Amino acid sequence: MVIMALDHTREYFHTDAFVFEPTNLEKAHATLFFARWITHFCAPAFALLSGLSMSVSLSRKTKPALSRFLLTRGLWLMFLDWTFMRFLMFFNLYYDMTILTVLWMLGLCMVCMAALIYLRDGWLLILALIFIVIITQLNLSIPFLTGIGFIPVTPTFTFIVAYPLIQWLGVMLIGYLLGRFYKAGIESEKRQRMLRSVGLCFIALFIIFRVANFGDVSLWKSQSTTLFTFLSFLNVTKQPPSLDFILLTAGMIFILLSVLERVDSVLLKPFHAFGRVPLFYFLLHFLLIHTSALILSMYRTGKSFSEIDFHFSKSFGGITPEGGVSLTGVYIAWICIVLCLYPICYWYDRFKTTHKDWWLSYL
Repeated sequence: MVIMALDHTREYFHTDAFVFEPTNLEKAHATLFFARWITHFCAPAFALLSGLSMSVSLSRKTKPALSRFLLTRGLWLMFLDWTFMRFLMFFNLYYDMTILTVLWMLGLCMVCMAALIYLRDGWLLILALIFIVIITQLNLSIPFLTGIGFIPVTPTFTFIVAYPLIQWLGVMLIGYLLGRFYKAGIESEKRQRMLRSVGLCFIALFIIFRVANFGDVSLWKSQSTTLFTFLSFLNVTKQPPSLDFILLTAGMIFILLSVLERVDSVLLKPFHAFGRVPLFYFLLHFLLIHTSALILSMYRTGKSFSEIDFHFSKSFGGITPEGGVSLTGVYIAWICIVLCLYPICYWYDRFKTTHKDWWLSYL
């Protein structure tokens, strides 16, 4: 959750965020590259852990009850993405451009999972392999399903699909199957060994495939320095997720899960406040990031609020490159934003703990 906030802070604060991609090795420096690359692990973690939580919840819910919850929760996330989330991103109601974000992807995957949980594990594994291995290799570009990009609806209304359904549904299915190892009676040591073994296998496959330039449309090649050659090797494709991207990120997440299960550190406990209220945090952090970045942009450009053009063709939520700051400024803003979010998320977590209203499970 905290690392995700770094990427979104960079998108609104960094002066080059609207000029070139931070993983463009012809223009980006190593620090900027890693500031973006480290956040590649966020969306796979969300999808995997969402699937895992579905599986674990079956210990206290029937499948029909879980299916109803996934359907309503998924539709709710998709609605939020179209409405509230869109406003937080752009601060306008023009609807000239709408980006379908990670909330849309998670919501749509949950709607599909509402039906898929009735299948046997063997069929779910087959589907996951088809979605992750075969579909990614076919390089199909079907809007909403397997591809990303602009989808013009009218001359003044366009969608941007950032997260295709099929590949991310495959990742969520892997998380759902992973939940079988979190059932009561499964020894912690056995689960940790399994997580490490699978994670290391994924990483090994990633290295083998990447060396052979297989599994990703973005081919790595020798660069001017050893460091940039290494960056080229790591520069896998997130949108849409390639086979190499999924192997690398999922492998690291499996290993991290095995390590964190043994860690009981006081330093990690504050992060629970964010992880226990993920949707609340997600929406609130966008509001805080966008608002603070807009205020800073107005200060740096000397523009008043009435002078800002919020149309997508003119700015990104009212922010233009000249209103941005350096990467150092991005890190400072990120730390300040996370610190501001902590007491609010801590309060809401306590509120949810002491109040059992049904609607709280949807925020």
